[in-house]
Amino acid sequence: MAVHSWRERTSIGGGDNGAVDGTLPIDARLADGALADDEIAVETVDQDGHRVVVRARTEATRRRGTARRQFTVLYVCLAITDGLCFALALLTAALAQFEHVRIPLATTMIVSPIVLALIFSWLGLYHSHVLSPAEEFRRLIVGVSLAIVAVVTVSFWADVTFSRLWVAMSWAFALVLILAARRFWHWAVARERERGRFTFRTGIVGGNGEATHLANVLRRRNLGFAPVGFVTVDSAAVPKGLPVLGSIASLSDIVREQGLDALFVATTAVGANEIAKVQKVARREGAEVHVTANLPELLASRLSVEPLGGVMALSVRPVRLTGAQAAAKRLFDLVLGTVAMIVTAPLWLLAATLVAMTSRGPVFFRQERVGRDGRRFTLLKFRTMVVDAEAMLVQLRDRNEASGPLFKLRDDPRITRVGRWLRRYSIDELPQLLNVLRGEMSLVGPRPPLQSEVDAYEDWQRDRLEVRPGISGLWQVSGRSDLAFDEYVRLDLFYIENWSLAFDLYILAKTIPAAVTAKGAR
Repeated sequence: MAVHSWRERTSIGGGDNGAVDGTLPIDARLADGALADDEIAVETVDQDGHRVVVRARTEATRRRGTARRQFTVLYVCLAITDGLCFALALLTAALAQFEHVRIPLATTMIVSPIVLALIFSWLGLYHSHVLSPAEEFRRLIVGVSLAIVAVVTVSFWADVTFSRLWVAMSWAFALVLILAARRFWHWAVARERERGRFTFRTGIVGGNGEATHLANVLRRRNLGFAPVGFVTVDSAAVPKGLPVLGSIASLSDIVREQGLDALFVATTAVGANEIAKVQKVARREGAEVHVTANLPELLASRLSVEPLGGVMALSVRPVRLTGAQAAAKRLFDLVLGTVAMIVTAPLWLLAATLVAMTSRGPVFFRQERVGRDGRRFTLLKFRTMVVDAEAMLVQLRDRNEASGPLFKLRDDPRITRVGRWLRRYSIDELPQLLNVLRGEMSLVGPRPPLQSEVDAYEDWQRDRLEVRPGISGLWQVSGRSDLAFDEYVRLDLFYIENWSLAFDLYILAKTIPAAVTAKGAR
């Protein structure tokens, strides 16, 4: 055991655990709380040959709490950048208007960042390492909206009036700036995790197959956990992949000696009594507790904890679109789709000109696809292949690089030189905005399949036909052409199970960087 530092020496003499000259035996010293949380007692022999016990910190105990301290510094930096971005958004919105808008400097630069920090803290945005990106995005929208409302409310008391345009621009600028700043911090944390920082030393409670699977999952560095070993409940259990640190009876000693920051409980391996013990030890030792749930992937916004007669139950909110929600999504598609067509009009003209000038055939490519509830429609794209591409497909089938019913070929000879560029930046998909306006597609949804692909679906894969297909989706921002077919379907079903307007906005916000950087494109 590597000892990091020595703290104190105490003589031990006499018989078993006997005390000499008023000194306490090791067990009594431990009982009296003489050791700090991050210290252990080590018995050794000094230079005079006397048995002594010393207080020491091992390398593991020294590292304990390091990730929490790093996140504390990170969240202070986040609060500062959030506040600066919010104040900058308010000032920029004022300067962007033609009429003169008077903004009290003290309110803008001092009060508004404090208000934002309080709201974000209440929403848990300074504990974001336990939030999914989509959930953080949703809370940011809520937080920025509440902060704008608070600033406007305070302005009434200060006898200052703001135009509706200023309020709208402030909200938009604040959201964009704060999202950009947080994206930078997330990128920085991801880089540091490759070096072992911002990572919680974790013990896995359980010894069955779920615990072994959990250990394999937590090894991914981007998750921020460093699994150290297993804490078994059943002495007969022999988990694989990591060492067994001990049994749950000695959990407190294990947490202290191994310097654990977090405990992950495999619920299928433990009972209620063992979970209660884990909670007790974690409370005393200051460790985080994570409990697995045998549920498919869900957004946290759909879950609520409900106590039922001494039993804790997770309630899952149904996500079927009501009439009002369906109308809201359709209005969302119509408004943003129209705006997108206007903004991208120069790209339409450029793409159409290049396609017409560089290859023989029509500018648009039309193909029958399958939409909601199996209804067929004609999908529109800028043509990126040669005219007889469909006839050439039969000859290329044996070179297919995709799994399932999909066909993907990295160096597809049917793609034209201009078409490769259009595909790289997803410009070829812009005509699908017409499909959106006609109600055949949505801005966000599952990838629109071919009829031949649908014919090859398994029963569980047909669930993706429950909603309108989309121009973008989770598959678009999670790897695009790099994904296997089953991963396509899994992401589509996750979207269907967790739909919300905030989730649509989150996906669209990630679509633009994915398209501009050509991430995963072919």
